[in-house]
Amino acid sequence: MHPLPDLTAQHRRLAELGVPVPDLPPGLVGDLLVVHPRLAPVGDLVPLLRRGDRPGFVVEDMTDLAEFGPAPGVEVPDADLYAVHAPERGDEHADRSPDEVDPQIRSRGRDLMTVAEGVAWVLQRPEVLERNRCFMTTGSRRPRAAGRPGLDARVPALWISNGTGRDGRDRRGAPKLGWCWAGNRHTWLGIASVAGRSTA
Repeated sequence: MHPLPDLTAQHRRLAELGVPVPDLPPGLVGDLLVVHPRLAPVGDLVPLLRRGDRPGFVVEDMTDLAEFGPAPGVEVPDADLYAVHAPERGDEHADRSPDEVDPQIRSRGRDLMTVAEGVAWVLQRPEVLERNRCFMTTGSRRPRAAGRPGLDARVPALWISNGTGRDGRDRRGAPKLGWCWAGNRHTWLGIASVAGRSTA
């Protein structure tokens, strides 16, 4: 589904979009090229997403997007550029909650996709977002406020705006980065995963 170009072509596309990408390391192997969020914050990349002529946007009530880091147990390489292997949208997990599905994904030997990886995927393949077939990125979570144990109950998700409510009519059909509750089910959102990550 939606095969990706090689990493050299992906690197070129990111550079053309104005993303601050360092040189592509020789020997890097994988399916999807990801720029570490410390170099290219997710919030800066979302407006570069396109669906037709509509740019992407972050929902207004997710002002703390930068505070979402790797979920417990998710190990993101400490490298400016890394590669993701075999990203999957997780359509088979639609109408099931992250709380239900995340342990099952890990039991299959796969890992949860981060929001940075999800945005990187849609940058390279906008058609990954389809009506009624979008996805959550449960590999990114936010710790609760200081002094409170556990995780914020929200998980980031990428889908297509209907142009209603605060989104505004002009954003109908645009790629949208929002959030869902970890315990809620959505018939139109899968739960994305990856087979692994690697560096050069």
